[in-house]
Amino acid sequence: MTIEIGVIGPHDLVDDVAATCEEQPGVTARRLHYDHESQAPAIVEAHAGQVDAWLFTGVVPYTLAREANSLNRPAVFVDYTGSTLLQAAVRLLRAGHDVTRMSIDTVTGADVATTFGEAVLPMDRVRSLPYRSGLRSEDVVAFHQRQRKAGADVAVTCISSVYEVLRHEMPAFRLAPSNHSVRTALRQLLLQVGSQAQEDAQIALGLANLSDGDDGLLKEVAGLGGTLARFAPDTYLIVTTRGPLHDATGGFTALPMLRRLADRHETVQIGFGLGRSAAEAENLARRALSRARRVGPTTAVLSLRGETDIVLESTTPAPPPSEVNLAVIAQRVGLSVPTLLRLREVRTTVGDEPLTSREVADQLRVQQRTARRMLHRLELAGLAERTGNLASGTSGRPLTLYRLTL
Repeated sequence: MTIEIGVIGPHDLVDDVAATCEEQPGVTARRLHYDHESQAPAIVEAHAGQVDAWLFTGVVPYTLAREANSLNRPAVFVDYTGSTLLQAAVRLLRAGHDVTRMSIDTVTGADVATTFGEAVLPMDRVRSLPYRSGLRSEDVVAFHQRQRKAGADVAVTCISSVYEVLRHEMPAFRLAPSNHSVRTALRQLLLQVGSQAQEDAQIALGLANLSDGDDGLLKEVAGLGGTLARFAPDTYLIVTTRGPLHDATGGFTALPMLRRLADRHETVQIGFGLGRSAAEAENLARRALSRARRVGPTTAVLSLRGETDIVLESTTPAPPPSEVNLAVIAQRVGLSVPTLLRLREVRTTVGDEPLTSREVADQLRVQQRTARRMLHRLELAGLAERTGNLASGTSGRPLTLYRLTL
Protein backbone atom coordinates (compact mmCIF):
# COMPACT_ATOMS: atom_id res chain seq x y z
CA MET A 1 0.00 0.00 0.00
CA THR A 2 1.33 3.42 -0.99
CA ILE A 3 0.41 6.51 0.99
CA GLU A 4 0.57 9.85 -0.81
CA ILE A 5 1.25 12.84 1.40
CA GLY A 6 0.67 16.42 0.34
CA VAL A 7 3.62 18.49 1.59
CA ILE A 8 2.66 22.17 1.84
CA GLY A 9 5.10 25.00 2.50
CA PRO A 10 7.33 27.64 0.93
CA HIS A 11 9.41 26.79 -2.15
CA ASP A 12 12.70 26.47 -0.29
CA LEU A 13 11.41 23.94 2.26
CA VAL A 14 8.95 21.69 0.46
CA ASP A 15 11.45 19.75 -1.65
CA ASP A 16 13.71 18.88 1.30
CA VAL A 17 10.80 17.90 3.54
CA ALA A 18 9.24 15.81 0.75
CA ALA A 19 12.58 14.05 0.08
CA THR A 20 12.86 13.12 3.76
CA CYS A 21 9.30 11.73 3.67
CA GLU A 22 10.07 9.60 0.63
CA GLU A 23 12.88 7.88 2.50
CA GLN A 24 10.07 6.03 4.26
CA PRO A 25 9.06 2.91 2.27
CA GLY A 26 5.55 3.10 0.88
CA VAL A 27 5.35 6.91 1.06
CA THR A 28 5.18 9.27 -1.89
CA ALA A 29 5.05 13.04 -1.57
CA ARG A 30 3.16 15.57 -3.64
CA ARG A 31 5.11 18.84 -3.53
CA LEU A 32 2.78 21.80 -3.11
CA HIS A 33 4.60 25.13 -2.86
CA TYR A 34 3.23 28.54 -1.98
CA ASP A 35 4.58 32.08 -2.31
CA HIS A 36 2.85 33.23 0.89
CA GLU A 37 1.49 31.20 3.80
CA SER A 38 -1.97 32.69 3.29
CA GLN A 39 -2.28 30.52 0.15
CA ALA A 40 -2.22 27.27 2.18
CA PRO A 41 -6.02 26.84 2.55
CA ALA A 42 -6.59 27.28 -1.20
CA ILE A 43 -3.88 24.72 -1.97
CA VAL A 44 -5.52 22.20 0.36
CA GLU A 45 -8.92 22.70 -1.24
CA ALA A 46 -7.48 22.42 -4.77
CA HIS A 47 -5.82 19.06 -4.03
CA ALA A 48 -8.23 17.68 -1.41
CA GLY A 49 -9.08 14.50 -3.29
CA GLN A 50 -5.56 13.70 -4.47
CA VAL A 51 -3.71 12.84 -1.27
CA ASP A 52 -4.16 10.61 1.78
CA ALA A 53 -2.76 13.07 4.32
CA TRP A 54 -1.24 16.53 4.75
CA LEU A 55 2.17 17.49 6.10
CA PHE A 56 2.78 21.20 6.61
CA THR A 57 6.31 22.54 6.90
CA GLY A 58 5.27 24.67 9.88
CA VAL A 59 2.48 25.53 12.28
CA VAL A 60 1.45 28.73 10.47
CA PRO A 61 0.14 27.22 7.19
CA TYR A 62 -1.34 24.32 9.17
CA THR A 63 -3.28 26.68 11.43
CA LEU A 64 -4.52 28.76 8.50
CA ALA A 65 -5.79 25.64 6.70
CA ARG A 66 -7.41 24.27 9.85
CA GLU A 67 -9.19 27.53 10.63
CA ALA A 68 -10.47 27.66 7.04
CA ASN A 69 -12.02 24.18 7.62
CA SER A 70 -10.07 22.90 4.64
CA LEU A 71 -8.57 19.80 6.24
CA ASN A 72 -10.45 16.68 5.23
CA ARG A 73 -7.57 14.26 5.74
CA PRO A 74 -5.17 13.52 8.63
CA ALA A 75 -2.79 16.47 8.98
CA VAL A 76 0.23 17.44 11.08
CA PHE A 77 2.92 20.09 10.95
CA VAL A 78 6.68 19.92 11.48
CA ASP A 79 7.57 21.20 14.92
CA TYR A 80 10.42 23.74 15.05
CA THR A 81 11.40 23.14 18.67
CA GLY A 82 13.90 20.60 19.97
CA SER A 83 16.50 19.57 17.43
CA THR A 84 15.47 22.24 14.91
CA LEU A 85 15.94 25.06 17.40
CA LEU A 86 19.15 23.59 18.79
CA GLN A 87 20.56 23.18 15.28
CA ALA A 88 19.76 26.84 14.56
CA ALA A 89 21.49 27.99 17.77
CA VAL A 90 24.66 26.11 16.80
CA ARG A 91 24.71 27.65 13.33
CA LEU A 92 24.17 31.15 14.72
CA LEU A 93 27.01 30.71 17.22
CA ARG A 94 29.32 29.57 14.44
CA ALA A 95 28.35 32.66 12.44
CA GLY A 96 29.35 34.87 15.36
CA HIS A 97 25.89 35.85 16.61
CA ASP A 98 24.98 36.24 20.27
CA VAL A 99 22.11 33.78 20.63
CA THR A 100 21.45 34.98 24.17
CA ARG A 101 20.24 38.27 22.63
CA MET A 102 17.82 37.24 19.93
CA SER A 103 14.16 37.61 19.01
CA ILE A 104 12.30 34.54 17.83
CA ASP A 105 8.77 34.12 16.53
CA THR A 106 6.26 31.26 16.41
CA VAL A 107 8.08 29.20 19.06
CA THR A 108 6.84 29.61 22.63
CA GLY A 109 9.04 30.92 25.41
CA ALA A 110 8.67 27.60 27.25
CA ASP A 111 10.03 25.68 24.25
CA VAL A 112 12.95 28.09 23.91
CA ALA A 113 13.67 27.75 27.63
CA THR A 114 13.70 23.95 27.37
CA THR A 115 16.13 23.93 24.44
CA PHE A 116 18.41 26.61 25.88
CA GLY A 117 18.35 24.89 29.25
CA GLU A 118 19.58 21.64 27.69
CA ALA A 119 22.35 23.60 25.93
CA VAL A 120 23.19 25.52 29.15
CA LEU A 121 22.53 28.86 27.44
CA PRO A 122 21.07 31.87 29.30
CA MET A 123 17.86 33.22 27.86
CA ASP A 124 16.98 36.17 30.07
CA ARG A 125 17.48 38.49 27.05
CA VAL A 126 15.79 36.21 24.52
CA ARG A 127 12.37 37.46 23.44
CA SER A 128 9.78 35.22 21.80
CA LEU A 129 6.45 35.80 20.05
CA PRO A 130 4.37 32.58 20.05
CA TYR A 131 2.15 32.11 17.04
CA ARG A 132 -1.55 32.58 17.68
CA SER A 133 -4.66 32.70 15.56
CA GLY A 134 -5.03 36.00 13.72
CA LEU A 135 -1.35 36.95 13.96
CA ARG A 136 -0.28 38.52 10.64
CA SER A 137 3.17 38.53 9.10
CA GLU A 138 3.20 42.34 9.48
CA ASP A 139 2.73 41.89 13.24
CA VAL A 140 5.64 39.48 13.40
CA VAL A 141 7.89 41.85 11.42
CA ALA A 142 6.99 44.69 13.80
CA PHE A 143 7.86 42.48 16.80
CA HIS A 144 11.36 41.80 15.47
CA GLN A 145 11.87 45.46 14.61
CA ARG A 146 11.01 46.47 18.17
CA GLN A 147 13.35 43.89 19.61
CA ARG A 148 16.16 45.04 17.32
CA LYS A 149 15.82 48.56 18.70
CA ALA A 150 15.86 47.08 22.21
CA GLY A 151 19.21 45.40 21.59
CA ALA A 152 18.48 42.04 19.95
CA ASP A 153 21.48 40.79 17.98
CA VAL A 154 19.61 38.56 15.51
CA ALA A 155 16.03 37.86 14.45
CA VAL A 156 15.04 34.21 14.12
CA THR A 157 11.84 33.50 12.20
CA CYS A 158 9.86 30.47 11.13
CA ILE A 159 7.85 32.38 8.51
CA SER A 160 9.21 32.83 4.98
CA SER A 161 7.33 36.07 4.27
CA VAL A 162 8.72 37.59 7.47
CA TYR A 163 12.25 36.55 6.62
CA GLU A 164 12.05 38.15 3.18
CA VAL A 165 11.34 41.50 4.86
CA LEU A 166 13.77 41.22 7.75
CA ARG A 167 16.83 40.07 5.83
CA HIS A 168 17.09 43.50 4.20
CA GLU A 169 16.91 45.33 7.55
CA MET A 170 18.83 43.35 10.16
CA PRO A 171 20.70 40.09 10.81
CA ALA A 172 18.00 37.47 10.31
CA PHE A 173 17.95 33.68 10.35
CA ARG A 174 15.29 31.48 8.84
CA LEU A 175 14.45 28.36 10.84
CA ALA A 176 14.30 25.25 8.65
CA PRO A 177 13.07 21.94 10.05
CA SER A 178 15.72 19.37 10.84
CA ASN A 179 15.48 15.90 9.32
CA HIS A 180 14.79 14.55 12.79
CA SER A 181 11.82 16.91 13.22
CA VAL A 182 10.44 15.94 9.79
CA ARG A 183 10.74 12.23 10.58
CA THR A 184 9.02 12.74 13.94
CA ALA A 185 6.12 14.55 12.25
CA LEU A 186 5.93 11.87 9.55
CA ARG A 187 5.71 9.08 12.13
CA GLN A 188 2.88 10.92 13.85
CA LEU A 189 1.10 11.41 10.53
CA LEU A 190 1.44 7.77 9.48
CA LEU A 191 -0.03 6.69 12.82
CA GLN A 192 -3.00 8.97 12.16
CA VAL A 193 -3.43 7.60 8.65
CA GLY A 194 -3.34 4.03 9.93
CA SER A 195 -5.84 4.81 12.67
CA GLN A 196 -8.10 6.57 10.17
CA ALA A 197 -7.96 3.60 7.79
CA GLN A 198 -8.98 1.24 10.58
CA GLU A 199 -11.81 3.54 11.63
CA ASP A 200 -13.03 4.01 8.06
CA ALA A 201 -13.24 0.23 7.64
CA GLN A 202 -15.54 -0.12 10.66
CA ILE A 203 -18.89 -1.64 9.81
CA ALA A 204 -21.76 0.84 9.82
CA LEU A 205 -25.28 -0.59 9.91
CA GLY A 206 -28.40 1.50 9.70
CA LEU A 207 -32.01 0.67 10.43
CA ALA A 208 -34.49 2.93 8.65
CA ASN A 209 -38.14 3.02 9.64
CA LEU A 210 -40.30 4.58 6.88
CA SER A 211 -44.04 5.00 7.18
CA ASP A 212 -44.93 3.97 3.64
CA GLY A 213 -42.28 2.09 1.71
CA ASP A 214 -38.76 2.74 0.52
CA ASP A 215 -39.42 5.39 -2.12
CA GLY A 216 -36.11 7.18 -2.67
CA LEU A 217 -34.23 5.29 0.04
CA LEU A 218 -32.33 3.04 -2.38
CA LYS A 219 -30.88 6.08 -4.17
CA GLU A 220 -29.85 7.67 -0.88
CA VAL A 221 -28.13 4.48 0.30
CA ALA A 222 -26.24 4.24 -2.99
CA GLY A 223 -24.83 7.68 -2.17
CA LEU A 224 -23.40 6.14 1.00
CA GLY A 225 -21.72 3.42 -1.02
CA GLY A 226 -23.93 0.91 0.76
CA THR A 227 -26.57 -1.74 0.14
CA LEU A 228 -30.20 -1.93 1.19
CA ALA A 229 -32.31 -4.88 2.33
CA ARG A 230 -35.70 -5.32 4.00
CA PHE A 231 -35.29 -5.97 7.74
CA ALA A 232 -38.96 -5.93 8.85
CA PRO A 233 -42.25 -4.89 7.21
CA ASP A 234 -41.57 -1.14 7.61
CA THR A 235 -37.86 -1.27 8.45
CA TYR A 236 -34.88 -1.46 6.08
CA LEU A 237 -31.29 -2.46 6.75
CA ILE A 238 -28.51 -0.20 5.42
CA VAL A 239 -25.02 -1.71 5.19
CA THR A 240 -22.03 0.57 4.68
CA THR A 241 -18.73 1.51 6.39
CA ARG A 242 -17.65 4.36 8.62
CA GLY A 243 -15.74 6.35 5.99
CA PRO A 244 -18.62 7.04 3.57
CA LEU A 245 -20.99 7.64 6.50
CA HIS A 246 -18.56 10.12 8.05
CA ASP A 247 -18.31 12.03 4.77
CA ALA A 248 -22.06 12.01 4.10
CA THR A 249 -22.84 13.34 7.58
CA GLY A 250 -20.23 16.09 7.55
CA GLY A 251 -18.23 14.41 10.29
CA PHE A 252 -21.27 13.01 12.13
CA THR A 253 -22.95 16.41 12.46
CA ALA A 254 -25.96 16.13 10.10
CA LEU A 255 -27.80 13.74 7.78
CA PRO A 256 -29.13 15.62 4.73
CA MET A 257 -30.80 12.50 3.33
CA LEU A 258 -33.26 12.55 6.25
CA ARG A 259 -34.71 15.87 5.14
CA ARG A 260 -35.06 14.68 1.56
CA LEU A 261 -36.85 11.52 2.66
CA ALA A 262 -39.06 13.53 5.03
CA ASP A 263 -40.42 15.44 2.04
CA ARG A 264 -42.02 12.19 0.85
CA HIS A 265 -42.74 10.30 4.07
CA GLU A 266 -44.70 11.21 7.16
CA THR A 267 -42.38 9.21 9.40
CA VAL A 268 -38.65 8.73 8.80
CA GLN A 269 -36.62 7.38 11.69
CA ILE A 270 -33.08 6.17 11.08
CA GLY A 271 -30.60 4.67 13.50
CA PHE A 272 -26.96 4.03 12.60
CA GLY A 273 -24.54 1.94 14.63
CA LEU A 274 -20.74 1.81 14.33
CA GLY A 275 -19.04 -1.32 15.58
CA ARG A 276 -16.00 -3.53 15.22
CA SER A 277 -18.23 -6.43 14.21
CA ALA A 278 -21.54 -6.83 12.44
CA ALA A 279 -23.20 -7.98 15.66
CA GLU A 280 -21.97 -4.95 17.60
CA ALA A 281 -22.99 -2.57 14.81
CA GLU A 282 -26.47 -4.11 14.65
CA ASN A 283 -26.98 -3.80 18.41
CA LEU A 284 -25.91 -0.16 18.26
CA ALA A 285 -28.20 0.47 15.27
CA ARG A 286 -31.14 -0.97 17.21
CA ARG A 287 -30.31 1.34 20.11
CA ALA A 288 -30.05 4.30 17.76
CA LEU A 289 -33.39 3.55 16.10
CA SER A 290 -35.03 3.20 19.51
CA ARG A 291 -33.63 6.59 20.50
CA ALA A 292 -34.81 8.11 17.19
CA ARG A 293 -38.34 6.86 17.84
CA ARG A 294 -38.32 8.55 21.25
CA VAL A 295 -37.07 11.85 19.86
CA GLY A 296 -39.61 12.39 17.10
CA PRO A 297 -41.22 11.22 13.84
CA THR A 298 -38.38 12.54 11.67
CA THR A 299 -35.09 11.81 13.39
CA ALA A 300 -31.70 10.23 12.71
CA VAL A 301 -29.43 9.01 15.50
CA LEU A 302 -25.90 7.59 15.45
CA SER A 303 -24.89 5.26 18.29
CA LEU A 304 -21.26 4.59 19.12
CA ARG A 305 -19.49 2.38 21.57
CA GLY A 306 -19.24 3.82 25.07
CA GLU A 307 -22.93 4.74 25.42
CA THR A 308 -22.59 7.67 23.00
CA ASP A 309 -25.70 8.65 21.02
CA ILE A 310 -25.59 11.56 18.57
CA VAL A 311 -28.77 13.05 17.16
CA LEU A 312 -27.74 13.79 13.57
CA GLU A 313 -30.99 15.36 12.44
CA SER A 314 -34.44 15.95 13.86
CA THR A 315 -37.55 17.98 13.10
CA THR A 316 -38.56 18.03 16.77
CA PRO A 317 -39.72 21.55 17.75
CA ALA A 318 -36.86 23.63 19.12
CA PRO A 319 -36.76 24.70 22.80
CA PRO A 320 -37.14 28.38 23.74
CA PRO A 321 -34.31 30.58 22.33
CA SER A 322 -32.70 31.04 25.74
CA GLU A 323 -32.28 27.27 26.08
CA VAL A 324 -31.83 26.17 22.50
CA ASN A 325 -28.03 25.83 22.32
CA LEU A 326 -27.35 23.72 25.39
CA ALA A 327 -30.57 21.73 25.13
CA VAL A 328 -29.89 20.72 21.53
CA ILE A 329 -26.21 20.05 22.21
CA ALA A 330 -27.06 17.92 25.25
CA GLN A 331 -29.43 15.89 23.09
CA ARG A 332 -26.83 15.46 20.35
CA VAL A 333 -23.82 14.50 22.45
CA GLY A 334 -25.45 12.62 25.30
CA LEU A 335 -24.14 14.89 28.09
CA SER A 336 -26.25 16.66 30.69
CA VAL A 337 -26.97 20.38 30.52
CA PRO A 338 -25.18 21.00 33.89
CA THR A 339 -22.07 19.29 32.51
CA LEU A 340 -22.22 21.43 29.38
CA LEU A 341 -22.61 24.54 31.52
CA ARG A 342 -19.43 23.64 33.40
CA LEU A 343 -17.61 22.95 30.14
CA ARG A 344 -18.78 26.29 28.81
CA GLU A 345 -17.34 28.01 31.90
CA VAL A 346 -14.03 26.28 31.21
CA ARG A 347 -14.21 27.43 27.58
CA THR A 348 -14.85 31.03 28.70
CA THR A 349 -11.91 30.90 31.11
CA VAL A 350 -9.31 29.58 28.66
CA GLY A 351 -10.59 31.26 25.49
CA ASP A 352 -8.93 29.74 22.41
CA GLU A 353 -6.16 28.03 24.38
CA PRO A 354 -6.10 24.23 23.96
CA LEU A 355 -6.71 21.95 26.93
CA THR A 356 -5.73 18.38 27.76
CA SER A 357 -8.17 15.81 29.10
CA ARG A 358 -6.25 15.98 32.38
CA GLU A 359 -6.94 19.71 32.69
CA VAL A 360 -10.63 19.22 31.86
CA ALA A 361 -10.79 16.45 34.47
CA ASP A 362 -9.27 18.77 37.08
CA GLN A 363 -11.66 21.59 36.19
CA LEU A 364 -14.77 19.38 36.30
CA ARG A 365 -13.49 17.18 39.16
CA VAL A 366 -14.03 13.96 37.25
CA GLN A 367 -11.76 11.08 36.31
CA GLN A 368 -9.49 11.59 33.32
CA ARG A 369 -11.13 8.79 31.34
CA THR A 370 -14.50 10.51 31.88
CA ALA A 371 -13.03 13.78 30.58
CA ARG A 372 -11.62 11.94 27.53
CA ARG A 373 -15.07 10.52 26.79
CA MET A 374 -16.67 13.97 27.09
CA LEU A 375 -14.10 15.54 24.75
CA HIS A 376 -14.51 12.69 22.26
CA ARG A 377 -18.27 13.23 22.17
CA LEU A 378 -17.82 16.98 21.69
CA GLU A 379 -15.29 16.32 18.93
CA LEU A 380 -17.71 14.06 17.07
CA ALA A 381 -20.34 16.79 17.32
CA GLY A 382 -17.95 19.43 15.98
CA LEU A 383 -17.72 21.25 19.33
CA ALA A 384 -14.09 20.42 20.08
CA GLU A 385 -11.10 19.92 17.82
CA ARG A 386 -7.77 18.21 18.29
CA THR A 387 -4.81 20.58 17.94
CA GLY A 388 -1.88 18.27 18.69
CA ASN A 389 -0.28 16.27 21.49
CA LEU A 390 1.49 17.19 24.71
CA ALA A 391 4.04 14.95 26.38
CA SER A 392 2.53 13.65 29.60
CA GLY A 393 5.80 13.82 31.53
CA THR A 394 5.69 10.07 32.13
CA SER A 395 6.30 6.99 30.03
CA GLY A 396 2.60 6.90 29.14
CA ARG A 397 0.96 8.05 25.94
CA PRO A 398 1.04 11.78 25.18
CA LEU A 399 -1.98 13.86 26.14
CA THR A 400 -4.19 15.05 23.30
CA LEU A 401 -4.76 18.79 23.12
CA TYR A 402 -8.32 19.94 22.42
CA ARG A 403 -9.70 23.38 21.64
CA LEU A 404 -13.27 23.78 22.85
CA THR A 405 -15.68 25.58 20.52
CA LEU A 406 -18.70 25.07 22.76
